[in-house]
Amino acid sequence: MKNSRKSGVEMATQRKKINVKLPNKRISEYYGENVFTEATMKKYLSEDAYESFKSAIHTGKKIDRNTADQVAAAMKSWAIEKGAKSYTHWFQPLTGSTAEKHDTFFVPTADGAGMETFSGDSLVQQEPDASSFPNGGIRQTFEARGYTAWDPTSPAFIMEIGDGITLCIPTIFISYTGESLDHKAPLLKSCHFLENAALPVVNLFDRHATKVQATLGWEQEYFVVDEALFYARPDLVLSGRTLLGHAPAKGQQLDDHYFGAIPERVYDFMLDFEREAHKLGIPVRTRHNEVAPSQFELAPMFEEVNVAVDHNQLIMDVLERVGKRHKLAVLMHEKPFQGVNGSGKHNNWSMSTDTGKNLLSPGKTPKNNLMFLTFFVNVIKAVNEYSDLLRASIASASNDHRLGANEAPPAIISVFIGSHLSAVLKEVAKRVDKGKYDEAKNATLKLDIHNKIPDVLLDNTDRNRTSPFAFTGNKFEVRAVGSTANCAWPMTVLNTIMANQLVEFKKEVDKLMKEGEKKEGAILRVIRRYINSSKNILFEGDNYSDEWAKEAEKRGLSNVKTTAYALDFLSAKKAKDVFVKNSIFSEVELEARSEIFYEAYTLKLQIEARTLGEMALNEILPVAITYQNQLIKNAQGLKELGLKKESYQSQLNLIERISNHINVIESDVAAMIEERKKANKVEHASDKAKAYCDQVKPYFDSIRYHCDKLELIIDDKLWPLPKYRELLFLK
Repeated sequence: MKNSRKSGVEMATQRKKINVKLPNKRISEYYGENVFTEATMKKYLSEDAYESFKSAIHTGKKIDRNTADQVAAAMKSWAIEKGAKSYTHWFQPLTGSTAEKHDTFFVPTADGAGMETFSGDSLVQQEPDASSFPNGGIRQTFEARGYTAWDPTSPAFIMEIGDGITLCIPTIFISYTGESLDHKAPLLKSCHFLENAALPVVNLFDRHATKVQATLGWEQEYFVVDEALFYARPDLVLSGRTLLGHAPAKGQQLDDHYFGAIPERVYDFMLDFEREAHKLGIPVRTRHNEVAPSQFELAPMFEEVNVAVDHNQLIMDVLERVGKRHKLAVLMHEKPFQGVNGSGKHNNWSMSTDTGKNLLSPGKTPKNNLMFLTFFVNVIKAVNEYSDLLRASIASASNDHRLGANEAPPAIISVFIGSHLSAVLKEVAKRVDKGKYDEAKNATLKLDIHNKIPDVLLDNTDRNRTSPFAFTGNKFEVRAVGSTANCAWPMTVLNTIMANQLVEFKKEVDKLMKEGEKKEGAILRVIRRYINSSKNILFEGDNYSDEWAKEAEKRGLSNVKTTAYALDFLSAKKAKDVFVKNSIFSEVELEARSEIFYEAYTLKLQIEARTLGEMALNEILPVAITYQNQLIKNAQGLKELGLKKESYQSQLNLIERISNHINVIESDVAAMIEERKKANKVEHASDKAKAYCDQVKPYFDSIRYHCDKLELIIDDKLWPLPKYRELLFLK
């Protein structure tokens, strides 16, 4: 009887090509066809309703019920014409994935017939169960009510799954008592806070600007493996990563996969999911092989941060669904394979105005360059003040495997700006003294700054792939975000700390101006102080090096390597001050979120521990004993033939080695189970997470080590799990 590995390999090597039927037209002709865009809305709404809706969106005013009714009727007509029979409020609970509850448009009528209906009430609000999602104690099982509320700033879309077509309405998710239970509500609050804080600063330079928005361009890395091999690995199915598996002879050491020719089967899969993405209005433009075998990356154009977050959550769903059509399993886990690079989700963040200015891009005039320096330095200052919060925002059980593994930034948060801009900041700090400025000095200083920042800064700004937070020309790249993460959480933190910093900056500038300082002099004086006070966070070298860890410690920078301890930063006074004071979270919401993240960490380790123990005892040890018995029988046979012991000493040595590995595995699994039982009795979520981190997790490496050694010893025909060489190279 074939084992699951052999069956999986056979299926993987006999896959037939799946033909992808791409539309016979340009992407621009079908891009966004499944999105209820403003252009689509205009066709279905009266002019008054359309203008009312647009005005509400752009001013942030509440949409009146009459307009909501008209928008709902328009959405229904459009969706039904597209073939939809149902609708759903699409939201992002704190599970890490998306959620939806479908209702049909159809309702029966009194005459025994029926009709399709969709009201403004149905558009604006639905009522899913709030107690069954992670809620940190905000809602109990007997307090089930929660609400999804329409987010009109993110367009509705049509989701096609097989023959099913559903209208999806992006929403926030809150409890019956109003607390946020999702990623989107805090993100929207942080966007609003950032706009209100940034606009007065922008108006110091550009009085015509009336709107500021954060922008995001994410990069999504992922692995693909054949579906049959995936299902033959219980660890991949249950935990998303291989808990066992010896490194293959060939991995990524030749660098031959990076930017190489895309395998045909994967290329077909990419074309298929890109078509789906484009129909959903996701501006995917880039695809390529990543560093590790079977690892790939996609990236879209920049968008407003709220829409970009929605699109990233959508693309992860699309990747997995389309992968199934191609008999491929898409692995989003940050570290599905030991010994090769893991996957991240680089978040490229900036700010822009409605007058067309990227606030992190230098301009062609001294005034614009001073505006650039103002926002640039304030970002550095914000990260310097709240680096621990950024560390907490990227913390997860899966990302712990990747951070600091010589493939991703370490847990130490630092900022890379490049040698050119470092020199500019030193020059600004040196030239701005304690005296006041007259107009002539101001003009000279403006010119100097302008000359120090070339118009085309991109060519003068190197990249540092080891940095967790790097300036890359006209944006900051948060490189430490994990591939499974919802971008909303780190973006909420970044928006909030930046907005908080800009509020303080404006206060300081206004104070100096009231004391008689010229505007430019006041701005430069505050910038100078920020540059000097934020030096410790700036680092231009190799973040992977041991030397940097020592240097960071001298500078007083945190180096918290595990999520169980990084999440403690959310309970610090500094976190409460910045989040609660600025109405991003209430104290209850922040505490609940902290509890949820601790619990998620614990549960993921618990699942891994159970899976690893079961695989070791039920799959690895039986095979090891079977092979050992074959060796014993062989040695006994040779002995019965009268051969000298030396002639079968190798078999005896193998038998002993296998016994040693078996004994350690059995002993460690038993000890791990006992530690898990102890940890499960710990009541407080923070303490339980630390118990799993410190007492349970260390057994993972030991058990894996001995199982992987057995993989090298045992007859290949007996080994039950697809090996790395098959998972990574059979496409």
